[in-house]
Amino acid sequence: MSISQLMEFRQVLRSSELSPERKIDRQTKKLLMYLFTSTRGGFTRLRIVMMLLKQPLNTHQLSQELDLDYKAVQHHMRVLEKNNLVSKIGEKYGAMYHLSNFLEINIRALDDAIEKLERQMTFKKVYI
Repeated sequence: MSISQLMEFRQVLRSSELSPERKIDRQTKKLLMYLFTSTRGGFTRLRIVMMLLKQPLNTHQLSQELDLDYKAVQHHMRVLEKNNLVSKIGEKYGAMYHLSNFLEINIRALDDAIEKLERQMTFKKVYI
């Protein structure tokens, strides 16, 4: 996990033409903050979303692009699909994933999640 990757993600989101500026509802913001900042796999899920922002990919392609275990990617895709952040076209091995309409509309809300991840990464714990 690196701060430079987060800064790059932020830049991509801000330059994205997917969603115009709009107010994000509280429930959507809570969901995105939970999935991307409050769980162990949040950074990995963010990396997956950023890959899918470029083009639809299947699980195998994602695992190779991100240098992750295939089963780990499968798990993250199930979490993202269950929360309506990605959609699947096809079945089984060759199923292609792409961002859901819900996430495309609310993509700018990820900016807050990225900001929180940056704070978490630069925060130093001091024990007294």
